[in-house]
Amino acid sequence: MDKFTTLTGIAAPMPLVNIDTDMIIPKQFLKTIQRSGLGKNLFDEMRYDRKGNEIPDFVLNQPAYRDAEIIVAGDNFGCGSSREHAPWALKDFGIKCVISTSFADIFFNNCFKNGILPVVLPAEAVNYLMDDAAKGANARLTVNLEEQTVTASDGQSFPFEVDAFKKHCLMNGLDDIGLSLEKVSAIDTYEERAKTQFPWL
Repeated sequence: MDKFTTLTGIAAPMPLVNIDTDMIIPKQFLKTIQRSGLGKNLFDEMRYDRKGNEIPDFVLNQPAYRDAEIIVAGDNFGCGSSREHAPWALKDFGIKCVISTSFADIFFNNCFKNGILPVVLPAEAVNYLMDDAAKGANARLTVNLEEQTVTASDGQSFPFEVDAFKKHCLMNGLDDIGLSLEKVSAIDTYEERAKTQFPWL
């Protein structure tokens, strides 16, 4: 998993509430267990018409936001079913941070496990950043995980809270497997001792 320290990037404004996981990645794309390749279907039913043509009005289809790395969204982002494909699709598209006033719990935790930083801010701050993002590609946001701040293009900064353990994992690029590998020496020692103490196992 890639390390997340500081991100300066284009932010796409999505002023919708209750963006659920079926909107993020519709159910017909859940057959794969591969984490790559889902980005093209991110927000599929909002990005494309029934013939597969792009819908020009959708924010990620607009030239200014095609390379967005941040989404600024309305309340309760990631609600609905617990599909981990949702953060997979976001990450594969290139989204590394989502800013909202609130997230569904399972989606929130899945983001950290997949290298995406979900930032919770008060409504006033989200509205400010939403307006800033609406200025287009020249208005880039900076997300500093170490300092726990989001800074708008005009320099206005907003602090956010993050769990210390989750912060450690993101900053060091550690998913569940990476955390286990940090203990590989202790695991090897235990297994060698277990062979002696419990040879019948």
